[in-house]
Amino acid sequence: MRAMSLVRRARPDDAAEVLRLRQVMIDSLAPSPASAQWHAESLPILRGKLAEPDGGFAAFVVDHPERPGALAALVAGALEYRIGRAGNPHGLIGYVFSVATDPDARRRGYARACMEELLEWFRARGAGYVMLTASAEAEPLYRSLGFTRDPDPSMRLRL
Repeated sequence: MRAMSLVRRARPDDAAEVLRLRQVMIDSLAPSPASAQWHAESLPILRGKLAEPDGGFAAFVVDHPERPGALAALVAGALEYRIGRAGNPHGLIGYVFSVATDPDARRRGYARACMEELLEWFRARGAGYVMLTASAEAEPLYRSLGFTRDPDPSMRLRL
């Protein structure tokens, strides 16, 4: 069975596992002693977002083959509107975030299959382009899907 056929859209009852895999991703980028206390506050919001089939947020997952009820991989993304411009007159931009694979389910093509589904979801909704932040470890996957590096002039203000 191809990994692609294992991918499905995440449902509200997947929310706790989606948060667990998001924590796996966060810990892989910047391990910290911070606890997962934020999960309790995020859980009802995420459940609501996952319940909106036509909303601007989507998560695609693969069920863990050895652990019933657990997820093996996650890719989440959102559409955002910006005023149109050349090359993207409709102004829709896709953002990819929370790409994570459970440590014991890596190297099986799950993240790629989830990414392909998310990219198709963006295409179907008219996104002009897709952005993401790539770790060095994940960059080969993204390059193989057609992503290129941009000079990043971004800044951040924590509110």
